[in-house]
Amino acid sequence: MKIGELSLRTGVSIRSLRYYEQQGLITPVRSENGYREYSPFAEEQVKSIKLYLNLGLSTEQIAGFLQCVLKNKEAFCQEVLPIYRQKLDEIETQIQLLNNIKSNLEERIQSILDEQNTIEGEF
Repeated sequence: MKIGELSLRTGVSIRSLRYYEQQGLITPVRSENGYREYSPFAEEQVKSIKLYLNLGLSTEQIAGFLQCVLKNKEAFCQEVLPIYRQKLDEIETQIQLLNNIKSNLEERIQSILDEQNTIEGEF
């Protein structure tokens, strides 16, 4: 199938498919006229890539285990669990940072409201 058809079947833009190719995630065959020809299996590959991108993984991380998970279950791919754990740690760190920012903003808002109430009470 050509890149346009793969794009339609997967909902992934042609630009993204070309990027996946540059990253080594999918590999088309070039026909004599230079068009990319994808195997029917490419649709499954792209859907898997989308799944892992939606988990917040980078294309570099995905490239490290994609071929394994396309042939086996995730549980049989030793590369997957460490990457998942690393990503979860990153998310936990981001959540802590965001909670700190939230607390700081709440304190600032309360401080401003307290100051406004004090000024209003003086009049």
